[in-house]
Amino acid sequence: MVGRASPGGRPPTGSQPKRERRYFALMALCLALFVSAWAFVRLFSVPLAIGMSVVAALIPPVAVVVANLREESDHWFDEGEGEDENEDGGGYGSGTGGR
Repeated sequence: MVGRASPGGRPPTGSQPKRERRYFALMALCLALFVSAWAFVRLFSVPLAIGMSVVAALIPPVAVVVANLREESDHWFDEGEGEDENEDGGGYGSGTGGR
């Protein structure tokens, strides 16, 4: 399966390493904003430090969404390797009403 570590210890393939790098980059930015806001910036401007903290607080939910974005080549746990999508797109919100 693409994107999962195998029991044999092989590294994950596909876009998972890229998604992990994006997630860790965003979380490093979040941490850098918090630390710099209260270690350095507060000495010059408390409102700016508060603003930086607000921005940093918004980054983790964005990082989760970005890290879980599906790429065209990805196969998720609920798909078969060779399955094609339905003609209408299938899935939730396809308008078929489950009939």
